[in-house]
Amino acid sequence: MRYVSTRGRAPALEFEDVLLTGLAVDGGLYVPESWPRLSAAELSRLAGAPYAELAVRLIGPYVGAAIAEGALADMVAEAYAGFDHRAVAPLRQLDGSRWLLELFHGPTLAFKDCALQLVARLFDHFLARRGDRVTVIGATSGDTGSAAIEACRDRDSMMLFIFHPEGRVSEVQRRQMTTVVAANVHNVAIQGNFDDCQTLVKGLFADAAFRAATRLAAVNSINWARVMAQVVYYVYAALALGGPARAVAFAVPTGNFGNAYAGFAAQRMGLPVRQLVVATNRNDVLARFFAEGTYRPEPVVPSMSPSMDIQRASNFERLLFELTGRDGDEVAALMASLDQSGAFTTTSAALTEARALFTTRCIDEAETMATIARTHAETGTLVDPHTAVGIAAGSAAGVAAETPLVCLATAHPAKFPEAVVRATGLKPSLPAQFADLFEREERYDVLTNDLEEVKAYVRERI
Repeated sequence: MRYVSTRGRAPALEFEDVLLTGLAVDGGLYVPESWPRLSAAELSRLAGAPYAELAVRLIGPYVGAAIAEGALADMVAEAYAGFDHRAVAPLRQLDGSRWLLELFHGPTLAFKDCALQLVARLFDHFLARRGDRVTVIGATSGDTGSAAIEACRDRDSMMLFIFHPEGRVSEVQRRQMTTVVAANVHNVAIQGNFDDCQTLVKGLFADAAFRAATRLAAVNSINWARVMAQVVYYVYAALALGGPARAVAFAVPTGNFGNAYAGFAAQRMGLPVRQLVVATNRNDVLARFFAEGTYRPEPVVPSMSPSMDIQRASNFERLLFELTGRDGDEVAALMASLDQSGAFTTTSAALTEARALFTTRCIDEAETMATIARTHAETGTLVDPHTAVGIAAGSAAGVAAETPLVCLATAHPAKFPEAVVRATGLKPSLPAQFADLFEREERYDVLTNDLEEVKAYVRERI
């Protein structure tokens, strides 16, 4: 399997180099040169397979000959052994046609564990083979940071720097990052929003000399391996609900678009996906794009679903590549327009193609609160605000009653107790491993939103 850049001006790479490179040298994101396909018969034979076994089958084509199948199976088994549910991503029925896909049973209680527990092991495998070390950089709107830290902590092959927006993640999210004691972990609060953190990460990669000297690697979903690992739970859920004999719809709480894009990748692989509902909070740049065809970020507005407080969704560039007929030059021009004028507009044909699969709904704060309360009252299930945005958007999207609708539950409700308490009067309990979270000492540094200051910080510590 070879990978190409969405901007068409970087060399095609094999999986190992894509994993360790992260962002392409032309500023684009790597995608498969062609999509591996599974026939309906092949998907049917996978129905009922345990999650880890399914993961090996789905990930195998993307990895190719880079890892022996037995070694890959061992890494996958180890990655999911620490999840607190034997199904890894269990389904919970809400009513006759709606389901929750619980993606928060990993060690940091969020869907990012489903990918990062495996990605860290992939890094270790290739770096050990090379006798090499890397500096892993990540920006987080809340959950990526703790998942990356948990997966990469105490690994000799990696030095990890995680940037989060100061004051714009929940206290539980922050403490899950900043109370980890590990010599290879550095937490940084950036005085800005998530888009600022993400721009800093891209700025570090854009400096070729700095990138080479520090051996940069990416842990954000700009790294293809993150998306690859997330494809698995879409297929797992669909097969459990009758796929591929019947199509399934998904409602996806969306910020950086990586999770929604993984659903698109599953559909490209042959999974019958009737609809992908892109659920946004009031930071609705994606909803406006699918309505109008113009991508125009606005200032980020803080919300009760902070992991979705994003206006520049990095992974949207991957979809844009497909919508332009995989024309890297056109994507590069559109992204240049975004940088220079603050917006770009796609063709009507591209918008029509996008709408054939994607539906969008923007959910405001009041409806988010009402959905948390209503879901508990009707089903006895507590959900976090991000999951509530997905449930509300899915309910409003007009999915046919005969089509199972799977709402992705992206985080444990205890990660956002204030919102849950306000909506229901009930405080969700943290699992036992986090019982003393608020008593642990925090360790992090605060930096301004300045690329040169961040570069100096990283240099000093490696």
